[in-house]
Amino acid sequence: MPCGKIPYLHIMSPFHTMSQAPITPQPIKLGVLETLRFIRQSYNYPLEHSQHLRERFGDVVMQRAGRMNIVHLFGADAAQLCLVNPDQTFSNKKAWDMIIGRIFPNGLMLRDGADHRYHRRLMQAGFKSKAMQGYLTQMIPQVEETLASWCDSERTEINAYPAFKQMTLDLAATIFLGMDLGNGANRLNKAFEATVAASMPRIPLAIPGTILYRGIQARKFMCRYFLDQIATKRASNDEDLFALLCRAEDEEGNRYTDQEIVDHMIFLMMAAHDTTTSTLTSMVYLLARHPQWQDRLRAETHSLGAETLTHESLAKMTETDWVIKETLRLYPPLSTLPKFSNKSFEHNGFLIPSDALVITYPIHTHYMDEYWDNPAMFDPERFSPERSEHKRHGYSWIPFSGGAHMCIGLHFADMQIKLVIAQLLRRYRISVAADYVMPVQQSPISKPKDNLPIVLERY
Repeated sequence: MPCGKIPYLHIMSPFHTMSQAPITPQPIKLGVLETLRFIRQSYNYPLEHSQHLRERFGDVVMQRAGRMNIVHLFGADAAQLCLVNPDQTFSNKKAWDMIIGRIFPNGLMLRDGADHRYHRRLMQAGFKSKAMQGYLTQMIPQVEETLASWCDSERTEINAYPAFKQMTLDLAATIFLGMDLGNGANRLNKAFEATVAASMPRIPLAIPGTILYRGIQARKFMCRYFLDQIATKRASNDEDLFALLCRAEDEEGNRYTDQEIVDHMIFLMMAAHDTTTSTLTSMVYLLARHPQWQDRLRAETHSLGAETLTHESLAKMTETDWVIKETLRLYPPLSTLPKFSNKSFEHNGFLIPSDALVITYPIHTHYMDEYWDNPAMFDPERFSPERSEHKRHGYSWIPFSGGAHMCIGLHFADMQIKLVIAQLLRRYRISVAADYVMPVQQSPISKPKDNLPIVLERY
């Protein structure tokens, strides 16, 4: 859906004489109503919104809302600058604190510099090879049992998004918490739903009845839920992520505090099942729309043999890997990546001021003609060795962020998605109505507005 005219933007036209000093723009202020309209457009339609901005104003666009400068940077070079983050020019914490700090404070994504490195190093214990192999062994029977329960006849209709969401929450509970949520699953799932919805509320007021208020209350419930179990987990020999974080320590014997464990678990549980649910749902939609690729991936899974899937066999799923990458290109779970400038910096002939909210758009970069052939087309072979379109620029494909803040769970997510898709295609053919087009909500997490109705037929 087009965004329409976007008013009151300062257009930053690049200098053509390289010897000239970079310019410092004087942005035009946005009024209250214009600011609200601008936020609504960027929230609801980040792809169309960003394409409109770049087409009209260029690769660097600056606006002023209240006392804040907001700078929009487009292209893979801009993504590289912000993700590599030379000399700590940008702060993740300052930006994400403004957006989700009241709901997900002190998660790994909301930390900078040495503090981020310290917390990431301790967390790596939960994503080492031995731990990952253990996770896969635990997931296989659970995935098989769940998929078998989806279809009790030769043909059935289900809503894919909530089905995947329940599956990934149950898997996260097993792998990350080491427990079967049982009757508590529904309440915990609702709590996660409330916190994610509250991460980007349209009405940023924490008063009873608002989305933000419900999200804060849901977070309080989850804090109590995790705090009550820390002592037991720390004293155990369990190998789930929760227990590993409770026992993790650095070379000097330093450990996470109880509150740090809680903050990390809430953020990781959200990331582990919301972003994976998003990707699985989008991938199933694309396979249903393109049955020839469904057949190709099914043949690939059968070529692995009937034995239990392993890390080695998952690594052989080359064409599945192409489809995962193409899904993440077309439907990145996070459409935008905000940073906050700690200092002024130069980009494309402009001097961007300090204390500005700097936004790059993975979803926009993923659709740029400069890097992709026919970018609106579903074409997994663009990731094949013969074409390797994603290698035209190292930062043209960035669904997992990059640099120091590259998603710590990306290999876990890849393993889980391959396992679920392989088992799904071994059991079922997937279809949607011939004229169906999935309506997508692109923010805060990409997902179908109608929960994606699909048909499963036993294979």
